[in-house]
Amino acid sequence: MSGTVRLTAAQALVRWMTAQHVEIDGVATRYFAGVWAIFGHGNVAALGEALTGVRDTLPTYRAHSEQG
Repeated sequence: MSGTVRLTAAQALVRWMTAQHVEIDGVATRYFAGVWAIFGHGNVAALGEALTGVRDTLPTYRAHSEQG
């Protein structure tokens, strides 16, 4: 077994986002504190599923359009 991890594009993107850190004044912190989403636009099924899997480390905030 090679240890290969198979991910969708959305899962790979979300995994990459959760791995990013920045150091400010000697303190390392996450680069992405969370994401805003307007579900119903774009690749919602795959991205939504990927975000659900990491909701403890990368919270998703639901944005609304001007219609509601």
